[in-house]
Amino acid sequence: MSTSVIKLLPDNVANQIAAGEVIQRPASVLKELMENAVDAGATHIQVIVKEAGKSLIQVIDNGSGMSAKDAKMCFQRHATSKISHADDLFHLNSKGFRGEALASIASIAHVELKTKTASANLGHQIKIEGGNFFEESSCNQEKGTSFSVKNLFYNVPARRKFLKSNNVESRHINDEFTRIALTHPEVNFTFHVNDQLIYKLTVGNFNQRIVAIFGKSYKEKLVPIEEETDFITLSGYIIKPEFSKKTRGEQFFFANNRFIKHNYFHHAINQAFEDLIPHNSHPSYFIHLTVNPRDIDVNIHPTKTEIKFSDERSIYAIIKTVVQRSLNRHSLAPTLDFERETSFDTPAVNWDKPLKSPEIKVDKNYNPFNTSKETNSDWSKGSSFKVEKTERNASWENLYKNDYDESDQVEDAGINEEEISFESAPTQEKIFEEETSEKGFYKQFKNKYLLTENENGILIINQKRAHERVLFEHFLNLFNEQQTSSQQLLFPETIEFPAKDMSIIEALLPDLTTLGFDISLFGKDAFVVNGLPSDMQKYSAKDLIEDLITQFKQDSNKLKLSQREKLAVSMAKKLAVKYGQKMEQEEVKTLCEQLFLCEQPLTSPTGKPTLISYNLSLIDKQLN
Repeated sequence: MSTSVIKLLPDNVANQIAAGEVIQRPASVLKELMENAVDAGATHIQVIVKEAGKSLIQVIDNGSGMSAKDAKMCFQRHATSKISHADDLFHLNSKGFRGEALASIASIAHVELKTKTASANLGHQIKIEGGNFFEESSCNQEKGTSFSVKNLFYNVPARRKFLKSNNVESRHINDEFTRIALTHPEVNFTFHVNDQLIYKLTVGNFNQRIVAIFGKSYKEKLVPIEEETDFITLSGYIIKPEFSKKTRGEQFFFANNRFIKHNYFHHAINQAFEDLIPHNSHPSYFIHLTVNPRDIDVNIHPTKTEIKFSDERSIYAIIKTVVQRSLNRHSLAPTLDFERETSFDTPAVNWDKPLKSPEIKVDKNYNPFNTSKETNSDWSKGSSFKVEKTERNASWENLYKNDYDESDQVEDAGINEEEISFESAPTQEKIFEEETSEKGFYKQFKNKYLLTENENGILIINQKRAHERVLFEHFLNLFNEQQTSSQQLLFPETIEFPAKDMSIIEALLPDLTTLGFDISLFGKDAFVVNGLPSDMQKYSAKDLIEDLITQFKQDSNKLKLSQREKLAVSMAKKLAVKYGQKMEQEEVKTLCEQLFLCEQPLTSPTGKPTLISYNLSLIDKQLN
């Protein structure tokens, strides 16, 4: 008798498995709820987040709302109002359609739903815990829907354990909010984080929405692009090349009002910006792609951020061409005018003076068959060439006249004859200049490595990593000593930042003050730099702070360190000597000595090796 080993999973287990694909972190919940609000036709959407979404994510909208039956049905798997037939997948104009999101969210959190249609007298309320309906009743509710998701992953502790810090999760939440808010400038949005208003976005056009989110400084950075073809319509903005950034983060593609990620199209933008931005920088852009829904497939990824186009090669070429044309049109790219007629390019003429015809002088007495040394030619007798030649010969004769004829004259001059060398003499190029001393030599090699010696052999040091290690431990010591000096700026600088970066700066303010920065907040999206550490006066306050925040965000996702250690790493990377930078002999020596005084001289702050050594015995063995 055979025993069946295949069985159907319970709904709550199936929903938790689906949640693993759809709900990766708190930001995934926010994305699904906001997209549902937009699909419901809302004109006002309010978002409330607490503790990086771990304790509360609430989305309130004034959309169409749901009936009591629909309110209960929406939590069932594969329940959706967006499609009815398989062919509908190729006519999608809505954001959500899979019917798995709400069921997945309800299986791993405490969910409270309040909703009401325009025709209903009372709203309907449902409470769910871990996929189980806990309470269902009528309630007072304005038209629209309110979703509250609390205690995310409370019954899946393994998933909650792998969530990042609140700062990291908050940035992901901010990114999701930004993507949807950018796509719908016709909707009013408000965004509260821990009872603090971060964004209040009013209805406007796409340009105004970008400025409202990223700051007023973007007004001068935006360059419009627009192109309409039978296959695709492009619209939006690119950022001027001089405002490119070292890290990615402000690259936005929207396909039919849906945020997407597309590395192939991003490569097209990079090609258009080629030779206009530094090698390690990234262009920023906000580009809408409008195509026939039949020409795309949005069902290839659970989160719907990756989609497939039917003719990606053509779109690639269109994007590259349109961006290049926009850069040229706004004089942001160097151009050559091959249609200009160059035959009219004539040198400037002084019309105040009479014009003279060119004259040709001929020596009538010149006889080419006369080989005698003396000639009756006036040209040979009186030419300046002959005089020049005579004077030149005389100067060479005078050069050696009576100066170095006698050896005693050389001795009187204090010069040893053996030391006299001529330019034509063969010389052996020196591997190292005469920069050695009794205590060893110090040499920079290829403006990237430092060469020195110890009692065991030769050391090759990576100058950038070595300096990062020295600066890292220096800043950690400053945190411990808390005795730093600040130099006040003659003209304080006001710097604007997007709201997502302002929260980072606020969190870092105490530590920045310890290092010697004098920074004060100025409104919701700006702060004033009044002073810098005394040893950083040569840097631009704006560039220093912007690069520091960018580096800190980049390191926060990679390094498992405390906030102060991450800040010290970011400061060290920003201020360390760069590859290709020439160092003076004394600087090389000082850096080597400082490295050897560090607690961990063998690695950089990020764990990469700072030096390699070649043992003298090994060198002798290989060269003898």
